Amino acid sequence: MSKRKTVVNGHRPAAPMSWSHGGWMEIVVGSMFSGKTQELIRRLRLAQIARQKVQVFNSALDVRYAKDHIVSHDLVKTPSIAVAKAKDILTRIDSDTQVVGIDEVQFFDADIIAVCEKLAGEGRRVIVAGLDQDFRGEPFETTARLMALSEFVTKNLAICMLCGNPANRSQRLSGGRKVVEVGAADKYEARCRRCFKR
Repeated sequence: MSKRKTVVNGHRPAAPMSWSHGGWMEIVVGSMFSGKTQELIRRLRLAQIARQKVQVFNSALDVRYAKDHIVSHDLVKTPSIAVAKAKDILTRIDSDTQVVGIDEVQFFDADIIAVCEKLAGEGRRVIVAGLDQDFRGEPFETTARLMALSEFVTKNLAICMLCGNPANRSQRLSGGRKVVEVGAADKYEARCRRCFKR
């Protein structure tokens, strides 16, 4: 006869989460307006329904919609903790957190890779979301490295705003030449390979 798992602080580990078997990393990537944050929130909510303890982090750079929530472009949101540096996540994580969500991973410094690896190595499920390419169509190095290290990789496509084909690039419409420039529909639109202009 199997024993029911003990509920601690309102959270009960659910399969396949097992502290003794180690954690893993999942990454959701794609262009702007491909539903990355929406997918991250969906996975986090499912973990919460399963009574797993979830903590969510976002870069302090991303204040497009809210400082204390991650928010998708269609305004689906969930509470989050804004941090200035990747290593700040380690000081803010609770010891009983089972699932860690990190949005806009491309805004973090290179330490985000070691942070995610440490969290997964401690037996946590780590789910990150972010752009895989910058406005020039070049890969974000941290995102590319996390894709290589993750057990699960999901690449979302948007719809090209010019022709309606599948879009995997983010066309910058206004602004400067800085690689990281926070914006939404005011500065970017999804484009396919053919319609994208460098």
